[in-house]
Amino acid sequence: MMNFKIAKSIALSLALSFAGAAVAADKDMNADLNDVAISGYDTVAYFTKKMPVQGVDKFTAVYKNTIYKFSSEQNRDAFKANPEKFAPQFGGYCAMGIAMEKKFNVDPTAWRIVDEKLYLNLNKDVQTKWVSDIPGNLKTAQGNWPTIKDKAASEL
Repeated sequence: MMNFKIAKSIALSLALSFAGAAVAADKDMNADLNDVAISGYDTVAYFTKKMPVQGVDKFTAVYKNTIYKFSSEQNRDAFKANPEKFAPQFGGYCAMGIAMEKKFNVDPTAWRIVDEKLYLNLNKDVQTKWVSDIPGNLKTAQGNWPTIKDKAASEL
């Protein structure tokens, strides 16, 4: 009887691990190994609280096979109603990196909202470079994004 329980447990674990692999974040989305975006920060809070706020496991939503965490049910519901409004631009990759034809991870505290769109950067030093010419950097990044969005960061 004990061997059956162990085999059943192993089979269930394997099934769950394969199921998780089947829904990995899309290539154009920046997510950690658990498919969580923005290190678990609440993307709606950037707009409503004007600051980065850590999300919690209790309030989540999935967009483009990527898990977003929220600090409240209200923020989660706002995101679910209009993910394009709240999701970070360039799939959550560093905006300055996209302008340089690279995909860099981000620091959730290095952010800026421009024309009602959330842009994240690698760190505050890179953000300073981004902010020095937002219109020019944004135009370059928007031009680069269509050709690199479906490439892995290691390919760039």
